[in-house]
Amino acid sequence: MKNLLGSDKKRVLVSGLVGSGRSLLLAYLKKQQNFPMLVITPGPEESWRIYEDLISLVGEKMVRLFPSWEILPYEMKIPHSEVIGRRLESLYDLIMEKNPLVVTTIRACVEKTIHPEELKKKSIRLKVGENADIDHLSQELLNLGFKRFPQVEEIGTFSIRGGILDVFPYSSSDPIRIEFFGDEIESIRTFGVLDQRSIQKIDSSPILPKREVLISDSQLEEALSKLESDRAESLRGKIQFHEEVPGLEWLSSLFDYPSAQITDYLTSDSIIFLDGPPMIESELDQIYQETERLFVQAEAKGEAVPEPFALWGKPESFFEKMNQFKTIHHLSLGEKKDALDLGMKEPEVFGGNVDLLKRSIKGYRSEKQKVFIFCDNVGQKDRLVELLDRDADGIAWQVRNLSGGFSFPEIDLVVLTDHQIFSRYFWRRRKRRFNEGIALSSYSALSLGDFVVHIDHGIGRYAGLETLEVDKKKRECLKLVYLGEDKLYVPIEEFNRVHKFVGKEGAPSLSKLGGTSWEKLKKRTKKSIQDMAQELIQLYAERKAKLGLTFSGDTIWQKELEASFIYEETPDQLTVIDAVKKDMEQGTPADRLVCGDVGYGKTEVGVRAAFKAVMDGKQVAVLVPTTILAQQHFVTFSERLKSFPVNVEMLSRFKSRKEQKQIVSDLKKGKVDVVIGTHRLVQKDVRFKDLGLLIIDEEQRFGVAHKERIKKLRRLVDVITLTATPIPRTLQLSLLGARDMSIINTPPKDRLPIHTEIVKFDKKLIADAILREVDRGGQVYFVHNRVQTIEAVYRFLQDLIPQIRVAIAHGQMEENLLEKVMLDFLDHRYDLLLVTSIIESGIDIPSVNTIIIDRADRFGLAQLYQLRGRVGRSNVRAYAYLLIPQVKLLSQTARKRLKALEQFTQLGSGFHLALRDLEIRGAGNLLGAQQHGFIEEVGFDLYCRLLDEAVKELKGEKIERLPEVKIQFDLDIYIPQSYISDSQQRVEIYKKLSEAKSVEEIKAVESEMIDRFGNPPQEVKDLLNFTCVKIIAAHLGIFRVSLKKDVLLLQFSEDKKIGKKQIQNFRKKINLPLEFVVDKTFQLLVNLKKTDEKKTRYVKNLLQRL
Repeated sequence: MKNLLGSDKKRVLVSGLVGSGRSLLLAYLKKQQNFPMLVITPGPEESWRIYEDLISLVGEKMVRLFPSWEILPYEMKIPHSEVIGRRLESLYDLIMEKNPLVVTTIRACVEKTIHPEELKKKSIRLKVGENADIDHLSQELLNLGFKRFPQVEEIGTFSIRGGILDVFPYSSSDPIRIEFFGDEIESIRTFGVLDQRSIQKIDSSPILPKREVLISDSQLEEALSKLESDRAESLRGKIQFHEEVPGLEWLSSLFDYPSAQITDYLTSDSIIFLDGPPMIESELDQIYQETERLFVQAEAKGEAVPEPFALWGKPESFFEKMNQFKTIHHLSLGEKKDALDLGMKEPEVFGGNVDLLKRSIKGYRSEKQKVFIFCDNVGQKDRLVELLDRDADGIAWQVRNLSGGFSFPEIDLVVLTDHQIFSRYFWRRRKRRFNEGIALSSYSALSLGDFVVHIDHGIGRYAGLETLEVDKKKRECLKLVYLGEDKLYVPIEEFNRVHKFVGKEGAPSLSKLGGTSWEKLKKRTKKSIQDMAQELIQLYAERKAKLGLTFSGDTIWQKELEASFIYEETPDQLTVIDAVKKDMEQGTPADRLVCGDVGYGKTEVGVRAAFKAVMDGKQVAVLVPTTILAQQHFVTFSERLKSFPVNVEMLSRFKSRKEQKQIVSDLKKGKVDVVIGTHRLVQKDVRFKDLGLLIIDEEQRFGVAHKERIKKLRRLVDVITLTATPIPRTLQLSLLGARDMSIINTPPKDRLPIHTEIVKFDKKLIADAILREVDRGGQVYFVHNRVQTIEAVYRFLQDLIPQIRVAIAHGQMEENLLEKVMLDFLDHRYDLLLVTSIIESGIDIPSVNTIIIDRADRFGLAQLYQLRGRVGRSNVRAYAYLLIPQVKLLSQTARKRLKALEQFTQLGSGFHLALRDLEIRGAGNLLGAQQHGFIEEVGFDLYCRLLDEAVKELKGEKIERLPEVKIQFDLDIYIPQSYISDSQQRVEIYKKLSEAKSVEEIKAVESEMIDRFGNPPQEVKDLLNFTCVKIIAAHLGIFRVSLKKDVLLLQFSEDKKIGKKQIQNFRKKINLPLEFVVDKTFQLLVNLKKTDEKKTRYVKNLLQRL
């Protein structure tokens, strides 16, 4: 191979590459010679596999992925930010002569992109030690399409605070912070979106444009003026509601805009690897045919679109361009006789049979073959080593992803992968380019007009920060407005008594300042919480005191079952599985609640626990609220346990009377190991021979009578309750020691963000969206939330696309009929389900990847979030279309709500308001309707605080409450706007300081401020010292600290006894003139005239010495 590449031959033909063998060849070539390489595949699936293999084989720095835009020709959409980031990063590395190995598809190759010269001009490169003008840099970023915000939380935004510039470039997985000293770049650091804190120092960073086509408003207008007036107007209509121009990638071909293809970035010594040339050519033909078809449609509608050849260029010119480089053609066996056959073979198929694997390994050894086994993670490797026992010796174990194994007889090499050994699904790693997280300014950030709860005064409205002068000294206060426009000014040190109100939907009633109703409501809430907590703790203590079943440790079969799981477990899933097993092995009756969204892997937790119980000869009952869910669980449990002697049955309406009778009889005799059923399972005729584990799915959806029967079953056995309603972490922590709870928060690997669009109701768009989904073998939800008009929508869809099979489902249908429709849809007998918002929350249908929501403006954000979450449950890109009437008809609130949903397509910052709403529902489900009412009245944060105190009190734990300290300082104590200009960020820092309980926490806030905003001015240093003094004084039993002119007064509380010994200690530690006043309380006066230190710092240090 090396010789062929070294020859004058322009075209090298190879065959006999299987599994990850082609990636091994590419890795070898890359390590032999340092030149740019371009790998072209027919489609995205192949490119991802090769890309991820190469990361495992040569490392992330050398490999780049150049994906296609993932939008149809002439589609008025903006490519996903992750796609733009990857494309520009690949192109930038090529012009900077880093000689990367770029993996791409034929579609991405022919897509026009930014010209190399244009990219050089429009890229900013920042390096530590170099000079740059921060204002000029700000203007450059605006020119590149970045937007300026007070705080950087999203890609494509930047902020400036004094000599610090924060920016989130497309080429970085984290935002970067550039600190200037004058005009010199002093440091560059990456920082986290979540906490805004620096992560690591870097030497340099490129900032690349926001789009591949950057066009100013004047250039766009000039281009439009050259088009026919009706076509220009059609274009204007499409782009006027968007901040960024959608479809620019196509439209730029109408303008005189410099463009290129990726092959224009290659140097003359580059090598191109074609992975299956016949398939690549076939794909290219399809691209041209598809474009021609869409062009004809657009032309017929009078739209302004460029001709297909203007988009892609001619196919022959593309191949001519490619022939300038040395190319390697990877062919299938038999395609060309003169191809170099590398002779790789497919590995054996083991199907999870460990004995067969052991025999094969012995065979490889006898033939002197070197065996490599690639495992996706350490857990899989350890499991496999344990299963192979002594046969694991001599194997080269690798904890790295590899898409497929192969044998290479030529060099005596056998490569196996754990997912192939166990016929597990190979999850692409698809690491998110942009680290997600809840941004700091999530639900707790205060905006003007927000409702807030003051612990002592009740619900008010936040009216901003106000600087007041008290005794001619400046202080910043929160201004709150109450009933009758009464105002309350809350000083800095009391900010911890104020929370954002998160309770019932809509505006709460304002409290009256000085009124008694708030105190009464608080007392009622506290009493109710104490009663509930008492009951919970009593139940918890009773269970812990009882003797229950002690299940034995994991068997070898348990390990085989777990190794055969076809997906890779998420970290949360593994933690929950461990917790459940520990519960079962403890000897006291277990009762654990497991929360996690649909598709996050709760069922697998149930499967493993059930198998553990069956291994000890016990029976398992799985109780679910609906027949459809019973059917889904039955299929899952049967499939997972089919290789083991476990009898799984289902008891529901889907079984005939005769079948039900037989199953009930078999349960009594112990012939059934695992039974899955609806409320039919809790009827009186159902008896178990030896029940050991009860798994309940969505318990809150059972009726009162069924719950009573479940309670009786509960007392006897171990219980696992599964729920898809999110439960807030704060609530989980408050209930520690009152309820065992586990949360699965990590979405499975390979989930793609849902592509979300807000669009006007348009027949063509609806038809295109439905056909796009059905053409790729998927299904569609069409949500129309009015039962009265749902039949009319059914007729509209039938007329629009007669070939599509449509079914209707809504809450007013008979239960039997509704279940039949849902099951038929699950069995793929329909393409589209026309449904109200009752879409089954527990059902996971991975084949549904498009949802169209009619009149989306009529839904709340939380509702839209949950509806949209019904799609995107597999590794296929999902689409959500939010249909609205004319934009001008929408209320301001509806616009804001929809904008939030469109912007945050990932599980990130913007959703935490919606999630809060869902979490409150989750809290209500967990704690009951009465508690839900109180949460809505007093607000979520205060409720959790009261609950936390009630649980601690009942458990006899000490509630740490520092006494209030009155502090009077003759100084300006506040954060000047010149230091932190954004009021939300100032409130956030004040709140952290007021909530701090130790000097270490204050130091942490100080280091955060220095990191985010630079060195603080004197007023802020005084504020930090002031807060430290308050904390230390409280611990010392001092209730008043006064600093006026040069005299410091420390007044101790009445119960703090100060004797002769303490006074001697004061004299010893304070080398300044002292006076003592003893009245009802002990007072210490210190004259500070002779100290050179800053007064507030001296007071803090003095108290620390005491």
